[in-house]
Amino acid sequence: MSEDLKLSILNKLAADSLIPDTKTAFANVSSETILGALKSLESQEKVTYETITSEVSSIEPEGLDQLKNGSYEARIFNAIPAGEQGISIAELNAKFGKMANLGMGKGFQNKWIKKSGANVVRLVDSIVDQIKADLQTVEATGGNPDVEVIKSLKKRAGLIKQSKTLSYKVSKGANFSTELKKQATDLTVEMLQSGAWKSSEFKKFNFDSLGINPNGGHLHPLMKVREEFRQIFFEMGFEEMPTNNFVDSSFWNFDALFVPQQHAARDLQDTFYLINPATTDELPDFWETVKDVHEKGGYGSIGYRYTWSTEEAKRLVLRTHTTAVSSHVLHKLAQEPYRPAKFFSIDRVYRNEEVDATHLAEFHQVEGVIADKNMSLGSLIAFLDIFFKKMGITNLRFKPTYNPYTEPSMEIFSWHDGFKKWVEIGNSGMFRPEMLRSLGLEEGVQVAGFGLSLERPTMIKYGVDNIRALVGHKVDLGMVQTNPACRLDKKMGKEVFQNKMIESGN
Repeated sequence: MSEDLKLSILNKLAADSLIPDTKTAFANVSSETILGALKSLESQEKVTYETITSEVSSIEPEGLDQLKNGSYEARIFNAIPAGEQGISIAELNAKFGKMANLGMGKGFQNKWIKKSGANVVRLVDSIVDQIKADLQTVEATGGNPDVEVIKSLKKRAGLIKQSKTLSYKVSKGANFSTELKKQATDLTVEMLQSGAWKSSEFKKFNFDSLGINPNGGHLHPLMKVREEFRQIFFEMGFEEMPTNNFVDSSFWNFDALFVPQQHAARDLQDTFYLINPATTDELPDFWETVKDVHEKGGYGSIGYRYTWSTEEAKRLVLRTHTTAVSSHVLHKLAQEPYRPAKFFSIDRVYRNEEVDATHLAEFHQVEGVIADKNMSLGSLIAFLDIFFKKMGITNLRFKPTYNPYTEPSMEIFSWHDGFKKWVEIGNSGMFRPEMLRSLGLEEGVQVAGFGLSLERPTMIKYGVDNIRALVGHKVDLGMVQTNPACRLDKKMGKEVFQNKMIESGN
C-alpha cells in the first residue's frame, strides 16, 4: 500500500502539477497513511507539502433525534392545540417525560407559548424550527456549514461535536520524478568492496527526529544503600560533612592525620598525584605545630624523628580517604566553644590499586567521627554494633590493626554468604592525641573515627559477589532497573544507642 500510494501521489502530480487537498484526492486513505508517504517522498526531495488543518462537525445522537423528529421546543409547540384552552402541563409531562421541561423552557424563551393556570397555550400560530434546519445544513454540507450555524448549535449541548482533520497540499520537489528507487540506509563493507556505493542513493539522516523516548531513570543500588546510610546517621544525631573537595593537599590528606611523609600509603602505587597544578600555594596557619609533632613529638609522643618537608606537604592528590574531610571539620570544630559533635560523610575516594573482585581504584567511603570527652574504644564498638544492626548486619568481628592516626585501631569484618568467608567492611579506631591536639582540640576531647566501604555492604545486601558487576562498564542495567529499593532494619533507635553507650561505661 505504501509504495502504491507514493506512486499514486507522484503520478497525480505529474498530471496536475499540484494536489490542492489530499483529503479530496485520496478520500479513502487516512491522513496518517498519507503523511507517512509524503515524509518518505520529501526525504528524497521528490515532493514538498503543506499541512491543511480544518474542523469537521458531526451530529451527536441527541442531535440526530432532533434532526429526525424536530427540536424539543418544536415538538412541544406542535403538541399544544390552537385556542385559549391549550393543554395541561401534566399531559405534556406524561407524553414527553424529561423532554417536556426542556421543550417548554425553550418555548417560553422564544415566546412561542405561555402558562395559563395549570395549562400551556400558544402565543403564535406557527413557528420555524431553526434547530432542525441548522442540523439539516450540517448534514447537507458534510460537516462544514457556515460559522453562524455552528455557533447556534454549540449553544445547545449534545447536538454536534467538532473534530480537527488534517489534509495536505502537495507540490513537486527539486528531484521530482515518477520513478521510485530504493534508498540505502547504511554504507556496508560489501558496497565499499564492490564499488556499489558510487551508484547507490542514500537515505538522508533526519536530525530533527526525536527518536524513541527513554525509559524512566532508576537509582543504582549504591545510591539506594547510600541514602539508607544517611538516614541512619541522621537518626543518630550526626551532621553531614561537605565532601566536594576531591583534590586536596598532602598536608590535609596525610600530614594533619599524623601520617609520616615516608609512609607507604604515599607511594605512587597507592596515591594519584596531580601534575598540573602539582602543588598548593599555601598551608594552614598551624602547619608548624604539625611539623614539630612529626619531627620531635609531643602530647606524650616522641614523633617520627625525621625532617619534615613543606614541599611534600604541599603536593596535591586525589583524596585517598574521606578522613581528609574529617581533618578539615575537626580543625573547624576546634575553633568553636567546646561541644560534643558527631559528623559523617559519604563520597568518592581514589586509590591506585589493582582492580579485583573486591577492590576498585575509585570507590565510595562512609566516614564518621564522634567527638566528646571520656570517649573510649568501648563507645566505638557499641556504636558500630548499633550502626550495622540498623543495616541488618549482625554477624560482626573486630580485629586489632595499625593506623598511623588511630590508636587503638580495629578492622571490622562481616560474614559474606556469597564468598563463604569473613569480608572486611571497615576500619576504625580512636584518633591519636598527636593528631587531635595539632588540629587544636582541647585536652580531654577524644574522637572515635570509622571508615566503611559503601560498595561492600551493598554487595552483601544485594548478593553481589564481584564488585566489578556493581560499578563500572560491566554493570548489568537490568540489575539496576529490577532490584528493589534498599530497606534496612531500623529497630534500634537513638535511645537504645545511648543506653548501649552507657552500658559500655561512657
